[in-house]
Amino acid sequence: MKSKQLLWLLVPLCTVQNALASGGTEAVSDEVIKAQNAALIRATEGKGFGPQSPRDIASRAGSNARQFSSAPAYQAMNLCNIHFHANAEHKGGEYTTYAGNGDGKGFHTGYVYSGTLSPAEAHHLDKDVCSSEHGGLNAGSTIEVHYVHSTAQVMAGPTLGACLSESISNPQLRVEAQVLVLVNDDKAADFGKLVEVGMRNGYQQALNIPGDTGRPVQYAGSTTGPAYNEKGSPLQVSWSVRPNIIKVNASSVGKWCQGNVFKEDHAHGVRNLVTDPSLLSEIK
Repeated sequence: MKSKQLLWLLVPLCTVQNALASGGTEAVSDEVIKAQNAALIRATEGKGFGPQSPRDIASRAGSNARQFSSAPAYQAMNLCNIHFHANAEHKGGEYTTYAGNGDGKGFHTGYVYSGTLSPAEAHHLDKDVCSSEHGGLNAGSTIEVHYVHSTAQVMAGPTLGACLSESISNPQLRVEAQVLVLVNDDKAADFGKLVEVGMRNGYQQALNIPGDTGRPVQYAGSTTGPAYNEKGSPLQVSWSVRPNIIKVNASSVGKWCQGNVFKEDHAHGVRNLVTDPSLLSEIK
């Protein structure tokens, strides 16, 4: 075995993933993240905001007093949007390794797969997939896929705006979340199949939402994304977050980004993990 190959085997996956996540971008200091968290608390204190997302799904504590009815099971709702974030927004299960503070704007941060990949699985593709100004994805990258559902009579389409309707201004929303790890393996899961859309029992559905990645953690929360790092999200969302990852063929993710009904061509940034108990629901 060549010395370079041996060195690769000795490198922890979290180190490899952190390098991928950083994309060479210098991370902001801990003080910047603390300041953002403090700004979020100031912006929401006494304003009546409901529980927020994302969160550590291993922690059940929360003291937010706003309550709302849980949305129906996703099988009785219409799928309205699918998108994904670069690194996991939630923490827990098989994705507890912190990717670092990132750029302070939601990129190169979040959580990554805490397990290990084989050298073949982690071998880089010749070119990144789903690239944007914030970088791209490659073998070893972690993403969190959000299957967004609405009780409104809507069709699947771009952005969360596809989940709203003129006929119902306050539909119930549900997000089924699944964390994936991209690998260089043609035999791994096909992303196109995981996000295949069709009609089932009168509802528009993602036909292959995983059902074998651990019991989902269900909780009351909000919409996510870095736009809410320093302000509260006003939308109420029923969350269902799976604790275990799926290895997915990296090339199949890139193929999906080249054209889909949701007009998604890159990974979204992540919101800082919400940790203040006053902004979290209690998981019962």
